[in-house]
Amino acid sequence: MYRYITIILFLVFGNALVFAQVKSETILVSKDTVKSKEINPLAPARAAFYSAVLPGLGQAYNKKYWKIPIVYGAMGTSLYYYTWNNRKYNQYRDAYKNRLAGYNNDKFQYLDDSRLIQAQRFHQRNRDISLLLTVGFYILNIVDANVDAHLLQFNVNDNLSLHPKIDQNDINYKTNLGLALNYTF
Repeated sequence: MYRYITIILFLVFGNALVFAQVKSETILVSKDTVKSKEINPLAPARAAFYSAVLPGLGQAYNKKYWKIPIVYGAMGTSLYYYTWNNRKYNQYRDAYKNRLAGYNNDKFQYLDDSRLIQAQRFHQRNRDISLLLTVGFYILNIVDANVDAHLLQFNVNDNLSLHPKIDQNDINYKTNLGLALNYTF
């Protein structure tokens, strides 16, 4: 039993020592190498802030001008349906209140009281959903500006490569799957 514990401890601490070693290297850079673009870590936060202040401004900051009409189209459509459903809700509610007060000269004379209540609930529900969609599109606008600013700083060039790697385990001859990430200078 003591023998197994010492073997396990040796394997755990032996691997930790192997990975803890640091190799110091000097890298020589010649003058003809391509200089990478500086990364601004505050650019995503700035784009999100701009989109929060004025929807679409973060997309303009990221120079994705084609997204601005989509942002205003989505938010404008949901705001339009909010106001339309709110107006209809108020019309049905006022007609029902007039009926309760004893007046029958409204423009919904063809509807009975239960239909007026049902129409009120229908337009109230649609009004609330439209408001939630407007808030959702506003938040999506902010998230899109933030993510897009992050992706603008993402390094995509030929020096990065990702290859699948399949090896055979020498102990039990099973295949091991993995990914190899290569970066060439």
